[in-house]
Amino acid sequence: MGGQQQHKKSKVVKIDSLKSWEQYITEATNKGYFVMVHFSAYWCMPSIAMDPFFEELASTYQDVIFLKVDVDEVKEVATKMEINAMPTFLLMNGETPVDKIVGANPDELRKRMDQLIPQNPSVV
Repeated sequence: MGGQQQHKKSKVVKIDSLKSWEQYITEATNKGYFVMVHFSAYWCMPSIAMDPFFEELASTYQDVIFLKVDVDEVKEVATKMEINAMPTFLLMNGETPVDKIVGANPDELRKRMDQLIPQNPSVV
């Protein structure tokens, strides 16, 4: 019964190649969605510490695509987006970076998202 923690499917998509990055960015652009990217590294404790908060944000903002990029695994994306420190959170409107937050600062991250993303909760 190893998967007890996985009762909910993660809304955060792990990017494993430049190709998958481009696919998600194109999809977001076509749908008019914002993209929030968590640039991290497996050896960076502040990055790992932000994972649960990032998952929580992903559950909160329904019309935002949440991506996670390990800078060591997908160097092309980290270089292209000029990521120099971990964790870095990049909010994009389609292909265009809108805001960048460097460091593990959940309060600032939530504040900036609230300011930049129109909240229209999806009622089912």
